[in-house]
Amino acid sequence: MNPSTALARVLVDELVRGGVTDAVVAPGSRSAPVALALADAERDGRLTLHVRIDERTAAFLALGLAKASGRPVPVLTTSGTATAHLHAAVLEADAAGVPLLALTADRPPELRGTGANQTIAQPGLYGGAVRAAVDVGVPETGREQAQNRYWRSLVAKALLTARGGLSGDPGPVHLNLPFREPLLPEDAGVRTTGPWSGRPDGAPWTDGSVSAPPRPADTGPARTLVVVGDAPPALGRAAAELAGVQGWPVVAEPSSGAWAGSVRGGALLLGVPGWLADHRPDRVLVVGRPTLSRPVSTLLADPAVRVETVSAAPNWPDAGRSTTWVGGLPAAGVPADAAWRTAWCTAAGRLGTAVDGVLDALPGLTAGLLARYLVAALPDGALLVLGSSTPVRDVDRLAVPRPELTVLANRGVAGIDGTVSTAVGAARVHGGRAFALLGDLTFLHDLQGLLVGEGEPRPDLTLVVPDNDGGGIFAQLEPGQPRYEAGYRRVFGTPHGRDLVAVAEALGWPAERVSSSADLRDAVAAGGPRVVVVRTDQRAEAELAARLRSAAAEALDGA
Repeated sequence: MNPSTALARVLVDELVRGGVTDAVVAPGSRSAPVALALADAERDGRLTLHVRIDERTAAFLALGLAKASGRPVPVLTTSGTATAHLHAAVLEADAAGVPLLALTADRPPELRGTGANQTIAQPGLYGGAVRAAVDVGVPETGREQAQNRYWRSLVAKALLTARGGLSGDPGPVHLNLPFREPLLPEDAGVRTTGPWSGRPDGAPWTDGSVSAPPRPADTGPARTLVVVGDAPPALGRAAAELAGVQGWPVVAEPSSGAWAGSVRGGALLLGVPGWLADHRPDRVLVVGRPTLSRPVSTLLADPAVRVETVSAAPNWPDAGRSTTWVGGLPAAGVPADAAWRTAWCTAAGRLGTAVDGVLDALPGLTAGLLARYLVAALPDGALLVLGSSTPVRDVDRLAVPRPELTVLANRGVAGIDGTVSTAVGAARVHGGRAFALLGDLTFLHDLQGLLVGEGEPRPDLTLVVPDNDGGGIFAQLEPGQPRYEAGYRRVFGTPHGRDLVAVAEALGWPAERVSSSADLRDAVAAGGPRVVVVRTDQRAEAELAARLRSAAAEALDGA
């Protein structure tokens, strides 16, 4: 077989041996050898191939597949600007620790820097956002066995690195693949045998892992609060289990894996200064990356609080530069101060009652009510993907945590791009009903994610879109203050004026508009693929946020 075909087939064979079950392709000419090898592997039942016409959509689809499964997922592009469209997903995978493999086809070195068509400087394109980057040598004739060892070792190392098997720091890896013509195979059905063979019995070329040494039993302090930000679900669950044994209160973000064990409305609780002054923890154990709440950030910056961070990675989260110790979860030891824990639980109950009182008094299906009702209406075992901006915050503040749900969000860099595609990817591997709650601009930002081509499976995914006609979160931030009213609508509110039901239907998704909790329950029960639009109001959402803070303060006054 020709050298380009040989590299492609060996690469795909070693990916499968290393545990890859899904791969994503965006079409192109220079990437044809690998695309065809992936298609052959799918026909042989060795992996599932997903094809998208847009590289950014393909990258976020791969991100969702990897995020939901925990397995490395490659995304393949052709050369040139196609490779640049992976960058946003690579950045998210870097910050969130997701094992994404960027496979970028390239022109051979003799065409670089010559003005050759679709040729840019691809090596090192993603900078420090990848755990490793390799400009793979151009495949040649006459060096079969040496190249086979090189290619298989390279792929195995890329998978180990992406999984964080030796570093405890999973994340994206970039393999740049230069090909000379001929790009298409002259044969059909040729397998990786003879000089192109892998290890016996389908084993990977190289495998391995390192387990972190156990941390000794915890010795206190007894007033310990566990804050769990965006984290791998297994780590979040382990943190919640430890907190349950120890009796420590938990403030967890929805995508933490620990949300079911969290006090309800933890950010609102920490935002009441008088109550916090009397119930401040002596230590905060931070797990994952806290990304949602200013009150949490303020607590972590308090010099009176000892901050310990749970991380095996060298780039542990520490935005306030306050961490005094970093390592693994401790073993159970000194239990919590029982009276202090009871005060936290009692306050959380009073706050939940106050929040429900505010929401129940609202007319219509506002964004806050939508978050609470949607979480409550989801079937057991469902997946919920949350868009950044307002939806994830509404669920964090207002919904009642449920242990029966799997909740994911792109909180690594917390951008709104690629959320539809991430949800589609996560839904494909979830194995049950899937839902996403995302704002109107987040929805519009990734309309290509709705475009599912011929032969591609359509996910059982319901996208719920609160439509406030623009960037509603800014109404809750400093730009929403009255003194900035003159420029607010133009540069922050950004009204789009689109009928989102018509937009979704134009891209082949059934869609409907609902205005009551009963209609929402019916839409949730109907199954996907489906888009459900709920009309909301930016200023009303900002007013609700202020009312909730006041209600929290009143509920905890004197507690």
